[in-house]
Amino acid sequence: MYNPQLQPQRQRTAERTSPQDSTGAQERIGNEQIRELLRAYGLRTSLIRLKVIDALHSADRSGRSIGVRGVHAQLEQLDIPLSFLSVREVLKRLCTEGVISLGDDKCYSLQPAARAVLEQNALR
Repeated sequence: MYNPQLQPQRQRTAERTSPQDSTGAQERIGNEQIRELLRAYGLRTSLIRLKVIDALHSADRSGRSIGVRGVHAQLEQLDIPLSFLSVREVLKRLCTEGVISLGDDKCYSLQPAARAVLEQNALR
């Protein structure tokens, strides 16, 4: 049976934050930046696109580019169950749309315009 008195308690519980919640909030901020990037390129948001772009952005911040196997391995380390083929297809699509580029060494990196969108949104 519905009890309207319980609803305010649920809201107060959800509003409380713990140290673990702040990490999640930081991740959501990152996801929002990536969502903005996808919108700028006219692409739909999906979990796999968010995670792949996040992996590429992390590599980019470290000054490196990574291949399909590197992206897949990074996602596996995060316990994100995506197949190698799915990762490869997402990378191909992002490449086709101009979000990322494929180098001669078969490694992917963010295009300068995509990087600028992510960095611009990070400053907000």
